[in-house]
Amino acid sequence: MAIQVKPSGGVCGAAILGVDLRRPLAPEDRAAIHAASRAHKVIWFPDQAMSLCDFETAGAQFGPYGEDPFIAPLPGHPHVIEVKRLADESGPIFAEAWHSDWSFLPEPPAATLLYGVTIPPIGGDTLFADLAAAYAALPTAMKAKIADLKGVHSARRGYAKDGAYGAADKGRSMTIVASDAALATQTHPLVRPHPETGAPCLFASMAYTIGIEGMAAEEGFGLLLDLFRHQAQPDFVYRHSWAPGMATLWDNRCLNHMATGGYQGHDRLLWRSTIARWGNTEGA
Repeated sequence: MAIQVKPSGGVCGAAILGVDLRRPLAPEDRAAIHAASRAHKVIWFPDQAMSLCDFETAGAQFGPYGEDPFIAPLPGHPHVIEVKRLADESGPIFAEAWHSDWSFLPEPPAATLLYGVTIPPIGGDTLFADLAAAYAALPTAMKAKIADLKGVHSARRGYAKDGAYGAADKGRSMTIVASDAALATQTHPLVRPHPETGAPCLFASMAYTIGIEGMAAEEGFGLLLDLFRHQAQPDFVYRHSWAPGMATLWDNRCLNHMATGGYQGHDRLLWRSTIARWGNTEGA
């Protein structure tokens, strides 16, 4: 069966049919998937029925694995972490804030692959904000204002010892390892051209962008809030619903995403790997 691409009809997103990620992908199929990712930013593969080993092998077909700081990997599977919540957990939903995965690293991962193992019957959607579309819609004056600015990124709000997932976070089933290393900072341009499409994209998020380099804290935070509100507008957001056996791959270089709740009383489990950069594909 030839690969089929079915767009979501929203600002981004497409289903990819005719692919079995348990099997090695032919070069032409990897190239087609890569092209679909460039065009639609977040893509998903329904009905994959993968084991943990299958999933880890599938991730390696898209490129070399990225780093996953502050979350312990599964034993024997160094490139896979669990995104897990048990039915009786009552703390804050993990990752329920807009972010691009690990943007506080010097070289954030290009992509993330997430697989639905246990999916609740209600809730648990993931929201994706198209940062290329958000940038394109900015007023000309705002584009000029932010053109040469750099955001200051840090993991401290979530992963420092006094952060959201630090010492005070009790009863969580995920293996989060809070650390003083989360206090480190890294700068990235507020506007970054996508390395493959060339499209300028906003690169800032509520979770990880804590200020603007060279700007007073209050002024910088005010400007960031304006950008956060702008890029979270419904016109730029696609809501992704999960199903068991669905694998979803998204491009962190042009998207922010966030988890949602609404499934209290139900278990939820996904496996996740980050991809450092696209590789082994035509045009990578």
